[in-house]
Amino acid sequence: MIHVFHKGKDVTKPTLVLFHGTGGNEQDLLPLAGLLSPDSSVLGIRGNVLENGMPRFFRRLAEGVFDEADLIFRTHEIKQFLDEAAAQYGFNANNLVAVGYSNGANIAGSLLFHYKDVFRAAILLHPMVPLRNITLPSLEGVSIFIGAGTNDPLIASSETEDLEIIFQKAGAEVTTHWGNQGHRLSVAEAEAARDWLQMRSTSTNA
Repeated sequence: MIHVFHKGKDVTKPTLVLFHGTGGNEQDLLPLAGLLSPDSSVLGIRGNVLENGMPRFFRRLAEGVFDEADLIFRTHEIKQFLDEAAAQYGFNANNLVAVGYSNGANIAGSLLFHYKDVFRAAILLHPMVPLRNITLPSLEGVSIFIGAGTNDPLIASSETEDLEIIFQKAGAEVTTHWGNQGHRLSVAEAEAARDWLQMRSTSTNA
């Protein structure tokens, strides 16, 4: 997979795995990663699917309607890539934090839906429920930040609430930040995610 890796100043910090939104690329979320955890290593991944020339992480049949077979295939493909990248670059595969926006948040969510311990934490910005009616692995010990918009034109508030409940039932600790910037990633949302991650890192190291 097309990607970029930057080794951080502090290898004890979690490696941030970045998943862009539709039409983005592996570079898009690097500034956000710098805000979230400046000393962390960063792995930015470009989605392998093109929709009208725009990179995505999996196909969709229509707006908000996922090609579930492709979503599952791509989820396993990315998990294999993460394992290979950890071996190639020498980062700790057990100390990863997912950072995903929109389509990227959905593939990160699908990874959590399919794999126990794939991420120790996840920052999901404007995600949807990737799949329904499946049994999730135990997410005990996993912390998840959801950034959502009360007026998001693409994602109903009920969708966000459903995802929150699904993760909680699997044992995850979920924090949801609500904004009013539509589907856009706002500065306030990014700063809330940063504060959440820093607080979590401080409590983990205490």
